[in-house]
Amino acid sequence: MAPTSLITAGLLALSGLSRRAEPSGCGKTQWFTGLTHYESLTSSGKTRDYSIHLPFDYDKNHKYPVVLGFHGSDSIGFFFEADSKMSESRFSGNKIMVYPTGLNKSWAGPSYSNTPVEEDLQFINDLLAEVRAGYCVDSSRIYATGISNGGGFLDSLACNKEVGGQFAAFAPASGSFYTDLNGPNNGCTPARSPLPILEFHGGNDQSVFYAGGAGSGGQLPAISDWLNSWAQRNGCTGPPSVEDTNDGKVHHYKWTCNGVEGALEHYKVDDMGHVWPSTEINFSQLAAGEGPTYIQASDLVMKFFDKFSLPS
Repeated sequence: MAPTSLITAGLLALSGLSRRAEPSGCGKTQWFTGLTHYESLTSSGKTRDYSIHLPFDYDKNHKYPVVLGFHGSDSIGFFFEADSKMSESRFSGNKIMVYPTGLNKSWAGPSYSNTPVEEDLQFINDLLAEVRAGYCVDSSRIYATGISNGGGFLDSLACNKEVGGQFAAFAPASGSFYTDLNGPNNGCTPARSPLPILEFHGGNDQSVFYAGGAGSGGQLPAISDWLNSWAQRNGCTGPPSVEDTNDGKVHHYKWTCNGVEGALEHYKVDDMGHVWPSTEINFSQLAAGEGPTYIQASDLVMKFFDKFSLPS
């Protein structure tokens, strides 16, 4: 394993200029279009795994948005792909989907993960470089979504200006935000403000409680406190607008931040547990002993991402 100091030095060396100078995969013929295939790379001296899914009609000369999908604890990228159904063309027909897998089936942050946050950040930095070099990527439209432990790791990405600065927007669901306690001024250094974020959470989540408190990997913030921290970081003005639907069981909050409407959004579903929100039965719902819920997160996430790109 590379020393943490070397990992950090590598992250600090990254800049917008160096990213633009990286090799481009545009013009390279791809044979596995419309199918998920499995790859690995070496990062910090370790083999790290990921899978990638290209649109069926992938054009080697067209630049595509990229979405990274992060699985929850005790899982792998394959299961998040299957749970969210995000590789289906109805959700990502015009995007490249990438599903990284955490070491020992988890992402850095909680106490049950032995991986330093810096090491997972370096992996994502290396992964983005590999995807850019191998495929035709629109680097202004790279996004990240994930569930539970993976959703929580999105916060670590968003709070790191070097690696997180390569992403245009984030969308965690049922996120376990172990690394973001005690308000907005806790060492979180996002690359810009506002940094677009959409979060989904169940009011009946029995793993990552909406009210916060002790989780399986340490203390967790209340979701309302976590949202308030991001509202402050994003320069949001005034209280959010709130739209209640489905007989008052679904609450959609939307903030205007530094003049950007909807730069911070949140869906609370009162009777939903620790799941990926879907109107169709999925694996996380079965594991939680639940059925379909009122909203389709995979559709909402992609529509949210489509609104944002990195500033030029």
